Amino acid sequence: MTDPLHNIPLSEIFADALPRDRATQDPEAQAELEHSILTHGLRQPIEVWQLSQPQDGHRYGLISGHRRLAACRRLGHETIPAFLRSPRDIPDALAAMVTENEIRAQISPWEKGKLILDCLRTGLFDSEDAAIATLFGPLSRQKKARLRSITLVVEIFDGALATPERLSISRIERLASALRAGWEDLLSDTLRTSGSDTLAGQWSALEPVIHEALNPQNEDTAPGTPTAPRRSIKFARGLQIRREVTRSGWILRFSGPEARVPGLMDDVMETIERLFGTEG
Repeated sequence: MTDPLHNIPLSEIFADALPRDRATQDPEAQAELEHSILTHGLRQPIEVWQLSQPQDGHRYGLISGHRRLAACRRLGHETIPAFLRSPRDIPDALAAMVTENEIRAQISPWEKGKLILDCLRTGLFDSEDAAIATLFGPLSRQKKARLRSITLVVEIFDGALATPERLSISRIERLASALRAGWEDLLSDTLRTSGSDTLAGQWSALEPVIHEALNPQNEDTAPGTPTAPRRSIKFARGLQIRREVTRSGWILRFSGPEARVPGLMDDVMETIERLFGTEG
């Protein structure tokens, strides 16, 4: 039996009753949706459930239709067509939201990981596996393993990366592998000193470190282990030197306020010349 359709006052709907799985909004797509609703009306009702206790005057919690609800509010509608659902509990409502969004609009890997992490932080699930099983139950074992990798990366780098929702699953999995190999501190430090506020620039700085983490040279161990080689040196005045592996050897990267001091590179070259001798 299909749930009946209701016209519910917008003022009675709590849009953020659930952690949302879409962290970013596309202004152009939202404007197109508003134009469509204005021209043709709302084609797809939203889904809500009745709250056990009203919150700030809201009687209903939103399950699906966050963008549609926002559009109708901007257009000045007083009511909105809605299916009144009866989820068993909040996790069940979350699973319904995820399922609807997976059908209507693909959610980025980063947004999926952030949803899992938000649910864990608010105590909606006892464990990561429980959250994944409830929210993404139909997925294969391999895809669930990918979700664990995504959640790990979100936990470490949330707030540090620019536009992380644009990260591909392959890049996220490479980051997760480097983290599991013990490179968290060096990766975080590289990101902090990258000097870039774009994802492309940040990834360009991270890539050499990830490459070294996943391709250890001469049985080098991970940072922080007793036999690990020196991969980075920080000086009191702000200069930092970090080594990076390349296909043909190594480079030393100088960064920080002191990196542009006149004559620094000349001094470095002279020191190397003393160690190895002049070119024959």
